[in-house]
Amino acid sequence: MIEQMVERPNMLAAYQRVMRNKGAAGIDGMHVDQLLAFLQKYWKGIKELLLGGCYQPKAVRRVEIPKADGGTRQLGVPTVLDRLIQQAMHQVLQPLFEPGFSEQSYGFRPGRSAHQAVLQAQVYQHAGKRWVVDMDLEKFFDKVNHDILMSRVARKVKDRRMLGLIRAYLNSGVMVGGVWSQTVQGTPQGGPLSPLLSNIHP
Repeated sequence: MIEQMVERPNMLAAYQRVMRNKGAAGIDGMHVDQLLAFLQKYWKGIKELLLGGCYQPKAVRRVEIPKADGGTRQLGVPTVLDRLIQQAMHQVLQPLFEPGFSEQSYGFRPGRSAHQAVLQAQVYQHAGKRWVVDMDLEKFFDKVNHDILMSRVARKVKDRRMLGLIRAYLNSGVMVGGVWSQTVQGTPQGGPLSPLLSNIHP
C-alpha cells in the first residue's frame, strides 16, 4: 500500500491538489510555492523513509478560528510536505473505506455536500415525515480515541507501514506558541487525512 501511495501518478495528483488548496504554512514556515523546489532536492530521501516505515511527521501548528456562535474552532495546520503525504495517503485509503460508509452520511465525502443533505431532508418532509433531529458532537475531532480508530483502520489496511504512518500523524503533536504538546486523542482538523479518519471512527 505504501508503494502505491508513493507511485508517481498518485503523488502528482496529491501535489496538484495541495497546490490548488494553497493554505497557510506549518511550523517550518514553508509555503506551497516552495514545495516543488523542496521535493526536487529531498524527495528521494523522503520516499526511502516512507517505504522503510521510518518517516516522522512534524507537529501541526495550532490556530483558533472564530465560530458564528461566538466560540472558536481549533485547527491544526500541517507542514506543506505533510499535507502532500496526507493527501497521497487519502487517495489510496478512500477507495477502501468509502463503500462502507452510510448512504445517510454527507459530511466530508466525495460528491456529497450539506446542500444534498438538505435536499434529502426535503424528500423526507414530502413523504410525510414531521420531525427533524439536529445533532452536533461537541469537539468531535478533538476527542477521537486513537486506539479504537486504529483498530477500525486495521480491519481493511494490512500494510504495517501505512498503519504506522497513520498512527504517527495522530501522535505528531501540536505546536502552540513555540511549545510542543503531545496528542493522545483526536484528529486535528486542517489536514487532508482527518475528514476520512473521522468518518471511519464512528
